[in-house]
Amino acid sequence: MTSFPSGFGLGLSLILAIGAQNAFVLRQGLRGEHVLPVVLTCALSDALLIAAGVAGFGALVAAAPWIVPVFRWGGAAFLVLYGARAAWAAWRGGGQLDPATAAGGLRRAVAICLALTWLNPHVYLDTLVLLGGVSTQADSPVAFGLGAMTASFVFFFSLGYGAALLRPVFARPAAWRVLDAGIALVMWAIAASLLSA
Repeated sequence: MTSFPSGFGLGLSLILAIGAQNAFVLRQGLRGEHVLPVVLTCALSDALLIAAGVAGFGALVAAAPWIVPVFRWGGAAFLVLYGARAAWAAWRGGGQLDPATAAGGLRRAVAICLALTWLNPHVYLDTLVLLGGVSTQADSPVAFGLGAMTASFVFFFSLGYGAALLRPVFARPAAWRVLDAGIALVMWAIAASLLSA
């Protein structure tokens, strides 16, 4: 009975930190653009990775240590570019919540979401290695994994749909510039931490 809440608690604690994926979900939620596909993409991706970790993918990573540097360098490159894009948006300004503004394409939003998820080495370390490793110590690894998956769904749906509460703040262009600048700094900080690891 303790495996599910343990998995939920650890899964939630790992995902709470603001990162590239969370910042993107927040932005989509603020704009009200393709929120359901984006949060489902994040939560289902996490569920697949957690399931793989619980099923023993951590052993594969231990057997092939070259996987970690490949994900680290690829993820850092992607984060630097995405951070530069956010910094340019902050510099240029002009962002605001305008009901008349057309939403970005669904395919593009999901593609960015997939890239932010699957090119992030921290995702693999958290889900495959850490959660997978800890699940071996649980009374029921399956219940532990289900708890971590549930935490992911709860978090992403809360972030994506809860962002609507902040919409009045982001009706002002200056708020978008601050958000974009913050996102750029977060992306670059994560990239720097990956490269210095």
